[in-house]
Amino acid sequence: MINNQRVAVVLPAYNAEHTLALTVSHLDRSVVDDIIVVDDGSTDGTVDVARNLGLDIITHATNRGYGANQKTCYRAALAQGADVIIMLHPDYQYSPELIPALAAMLAYAPFELVLGSRILAQSAVKSGMPVYKFVANRVLTAIENLLVGAKLSEYHTGLRGYRRGLLEAVPFHLNSDDFVFDNQFILQALAAGARVGELSCPTHYGDESSSINFRRSVMYGLGVLRAALEFRLAALGVVRPPYLAAVQRLPREEHGATPQ
Repeated sequence: MINNQRVAVVLPAYNAEHTLALTVSHLDRSVVDDIIVVDDGSTDGTVDVARNLGLDIITHATNRGYGANQKTCYRAALAQGADVIIMLHPDYQYSPELIPALAAMLAYAPFELVLGSRILAQSAVKSGMPVYKFVANRVLTAIENLLVGAKLSEYHTGLRGYRRGLLEAVPFHLNSDDFVFDNQFILQALAAGARVGELSCPTHYGDESSSINFRRSVMYGLGVLRAALEFRLAALGVVRPPYLAAVQRLPREEHGATPQ
């Protein structure tokens, strides 16, 4: 726990048998109360590895998609009574050692959403990010910030944390079951009036790091742009996509955490 708040780390897994144990071994169990693995129809030994580690694991019989995996993650964390929920990709691309710092930003500071940024205060390319991915990240982020009116360094990170109140206010079940889920959630958080913080996050790129093929990358990029445009049009009252229309504004008392 941190500041008397229960901390859960959720790991949306798909074919992560080679990196799951490494990722978990670097989690600070003095801070993390619950580790929840959701396996999205893996075809390797991810489930066996999770069980051998004694982790709570939920399995999808078939591959439902990255967004659907996260939906199950957050429902499970809320059901277990978590106050701070941190999503971490189990491919060891993002640094598990940052979990205590990220959790503290949610438990003590006035943030409802904190993103681990690969761009903030560091060179993502020097850390191993392919140049084409870096360029795509920068272009998409610039367009999103312009349309949304935010100043985030990136929208596409696999390390992010939430306060319970935000997950309860945001209808994430209406989001895509695919990769654009992440961007839709950030837009929902902004629509809810959430305060968003960022934490500089060194990354590790290896053979086991998650990646999608070129076609799916293009589809993801188009989905990101569409979501940002929907947010702008919704703000102007032109359209009301269901995943934004159903967002509840966070009450004033949800802003900020009171140390115990």
